Amino acid sequence: MMTVTYDFTGQVALVTGAASGMGLVTAEAFARAGAAVALADLDTERVRAAAEQLTGAGHHAIGVRCDVGDETDVAALVRQTVAAFGRLDMAFNNAGIMVPPCDAADEPIEVFERVSAVNLRGVWASMKHELAQMRSQGSGAIVNCSSLGGLVGLPGRATYHATKHGVIGLTRSAALEYAPRGVRINAVCPGTIDTPMVTGMIASGELELDAAIANQPIGRLGRADEIAAAVLWLCSPGASFVVGVALPVDGGYTAQ
Repeated sequence: MMTVTYDFTGQVALVTGAASGMGLVTAEAFARAGAAVALADLDTERVRAAAEQLTGAGHHAIGVRCDVGDETDVAALVRQTVAAFGRLDMAFNNAGIMVPPCDAADEPIEVFERVSAVNLRGVWASMKHELAQMRSQGSGAIVNCSSLGGLVGLPGRATYHATKHGVIGLTRSAALEYAPRGVRINAVCPGTIDTPMVTGMIASGELELDAAIANQPIGRLGRADEIAAAVLWLCSPGASFVVGVALPVDGGYTAQ
């Protein structure tokens, strides 16, 4: 097995949804590669504990409570990151929520509004305030978290898939706008990944494990570190000519 390593010494990364799952594993990977990391999440205790664990291991990290659905929270998060570390070089806008499947004729407006606020407006706000800082630096790399749900449809998931399709539209358009200014923006589209969110869906009966595995040609669920590997590559000089892509990391799901 080949281990790819990056040297992000002197650089600063920001990760939303960083208290668990893909966000936490990616924040840890950034830290191991030498970056100072701002971890953000709605779960104050867990995100601060995660940051403290990183600082205890000799890394530079802060944990910040942030509801990405609230733009004032997001603006404050970016300000705190720059105040703590002096700049912002990389961001993984990962925060997102999933709700139980629902017939499109029956979904309450409150559900649509909340899923949209976190999954789409949250990415929009995060990217907006990150870009303001990166624009002033003339450099940076942003990875937005879409989903295989940004590339395909699925019955019962219209709102979730709409938000994830929207993330790709945001990514492509902003990527074209900012590529000439030295900032690369891309999206990652995870398949079904073994995370606490997916574990909860399996436990509640809204996702059938055997069916989820069968739907992925590789024959297993993905791992959070496999998403982290894609994010770090997209932020690295190795992806210096990669702009505006929606990269599936899905075990072959969308190739079918």
